[in-house]
Amino acid sequence: MLAHRLIPCLDVADGVVVKGVRFRDHRVVGDILDLARRYAEEGADELVFYDITASPEGRRVDAGWIARVAGELDIPFCVAGGIRSVADAEQVLAAGADKISVNSPALARPDLIDQLAARFGSQCVVIGIDVDAAGEDRGSWRVVADSGRPDRASDSGRDLLGWVREIGERGAGEIVLNAIRADGVRGGYAHAQLAAVRAATRLPLVASGGAGTPEHFAEVFERGEADAALAASVFHSGEIRIGDLKRYLAARGIEVRL
Repeated sequence: MLAHRLIPCLDVADGVVVKGVRFRDHRVVGDILDLARRYAEEGADELVFYDITASPEGRRVDAGWIARVAGELDIPFCVAGGIRSVADAEQVLAAGADKISVNSPALARPDLIDQLAARFGSQCVVIGIDVDAAGEDRGSWRVVADSGRPDRASDSGRDLLGWVREIGERGAGEIVLNAIRADGVRGGYAHAQLAAVRAATRLPLVASGGAGTPEHFAEVFERGEADAALAASVFHSGEIRIGDLKRYLAARGIEVRL
């Protein structure tokens, strides 16, 4: 069995790390390099950086801070933000990122997934999915575009599970499922949606949105809904330390890298 991964998420805006609730009301929580170093030292398996306003503002993520992060880290990291072409992805990877993540640009032009997978290999291509979903009514599980700017966010017109299947067919290597209604609320991961996505694809699946306690991480792994768990606010605040969390999970019989 592969070890389950713990992934701190760093939302970047204007060169600093921010955090909000349900993708709104963001506040500054720290410096990019300071937080990246801290998480590497604590034992994070990898990091994810989201430039949350790049796609809505029609720009690509800044390669400058990516290069600075790459110079500091000895763990893998993934970068997302306004990657609309193979050339954009080349710049991000050349700056030092190990993976690129695409969300709204893939919704606008799905063949971008095919092109990225053909050029860099599926292992480098992560697709983020922001889903606005309540309860277990699958007909209401809609994929949202441009969620980094709530004033510009819109229904993509795509059904969650249909999009998941298409992503796999086009050659993506991993999915991050971001549950908008759970984001920052700390009430636990979106189990109904995660379970349905897990049943619909064999791609590695990362749960995002809702972590508030160590039990929430254990539950999503024990239920077999995710290969990795992503979180932000509970890690940024220091309420949950990654080393402590890994020891807790290992004590429950969950495979992690200690």
